[in-house]
Amino acid sequence: MTVYKHYNQEQLNDQYNTRLHVPDYADYFERWERLSSQTEKEHTIFENIFFGTHPGECVDIFPAEKNLAKTMVFIHGGYWHLLDKSLFHFLAPTFLKNDVTTVFINYPLAPAASIDMIVSSCRKAMRWVHANIMRFNGDPSQLYVMGHSAGGHLASMLLAEDLPFLKAVVSLSGLFRLEPIMLSYLNDVLRMDMDIAKRNSPVFLKPTGSCPLLLVTGTDETDEFKDQTVEIYNSWKNERNCIEVLTIPGKNHYSILDAVVETGSSLRSAIFHLMDIEERQI
Repeated sequence: MTVYKHYNQEQLNDQYNTRLHVPDYADYFERWERLSSQTEKEHTIFENIFFGTHPGECVDIFPAEKNLAKTMVFIHGGYWHLLDKSLFHFLAPTFLKNDVTTVFINYPLAPAASIDMIVSSCRKAMRWVHANIMRFNGDPSQLYVMGHSAGGHLASMLLAEDLPFLKAVVSLSGLFRLEPIMLSYLNDVLRMDMDIAKRNSPVFLKPTGSCPLLLVTGTDETDEFKDQTVEIYNSWKNERNCIEVLTIPGKNHYSILDAVVETGSSLRSAIFHLMDIEERQI
């Protein structure tokens, strides 16, 4: 029996089980953890700065050396119930060497937190960053956001809120229609109903301004992840001044993050182009 599109329950679960499609996913986590630990030793970091009252509402900040630097804010994935900002600190050096202050957000996790609460928390985080980033050598008028997987969803949800200070958003392997997530095995933890899924699906919302959005997916993602990107592009392409899709050859749901830091990668180049930065070849 089909439960979504042409998928039966097993097939739908398979589409969103990213670890099933990348059997060596644990190797990515181990390497990222090692590189992130090294990053913390080699660069100045301000850890676990609270932006809200929930114990999960905190940020880590790697300040650029120069004042009024552009700032990249990263929102991690983990299907809204897993992982921590610290795993992704390895992304910071690529930005720091180009004078970009780098911020990593934590947010409350499901099942204790609903999707509504998580979306609201990320919006609160961005308002806090805007109000406080000058303390960490950042320019509040030059704020960029990048999110991966569920973080890509949360990054895109920022665009449906009145946050006029955002300069651009990058969504890596993002999720933009939550109905299939609600119908999958993931809802055992997320506990969404259709109303929650719909009001937190960017495909049913409209961007409030003209902030550019870069949608990125890898060729080795499942069909559903690719379809999600196509759908949000088609939903928003007539609503915004600038929305682009970038497909990265040979990248899966995890290795797409490596493309952010790989020298010469098309994704890395696209991000710096979006930020109007002439990348330093160091």
